Amino acid sequence: MIFTRGISVGCGYCAPGNETVLWRGDKCRVILADEPGFDGWCRVIWNEHVRELSDLDEAERGHLMGIVAKLERTLIGALQPVKMNLAALGTAAPHLHFHVIPRFETDANFPDPVWTERRHRNSRLDRNALADRLRDALQALPVS
Repeated sequence: MIFTRGISVGCGYCAPGNETVLWRGDKCRVILADEPGFDGWCRVIWNEHVRELSDLDEAERGHLMGIVAKLERTLIGALQPVKMNLAALGTAAPHLHFHVIPRFETDANFPDPVWTERRHRNSRLDRNALADRLRDALQALPVS
């Protein structure tokens, strides 16, 4: 079943409260997630309320995955992580989004998965400076 597109009342991704937007396009946006202990953790969020990747048409899927890949490459260039993690889960928040997570030996639970219990919540980078740096780097992304 294809989920009705549009804006869903009560969805935190359709009507976000306080998010740090790094880039916004016509179809999706990139935010710096508030995940203490994980510097550079970003989300690519489809702007319309869509539940599954397969709900997008081929061109939309290509656009979204292109943004994910360009964000990944931007984070690698800016932060030099040990490894990148990509995830699309969304069970708790059934709105299409991807987690793009640079991993460092200093992060909250390296080398374990990010979903396990954190051993600390310390960040090694200044969040505001990092957001500014990534905004500048992401300006070349296509808006539509």
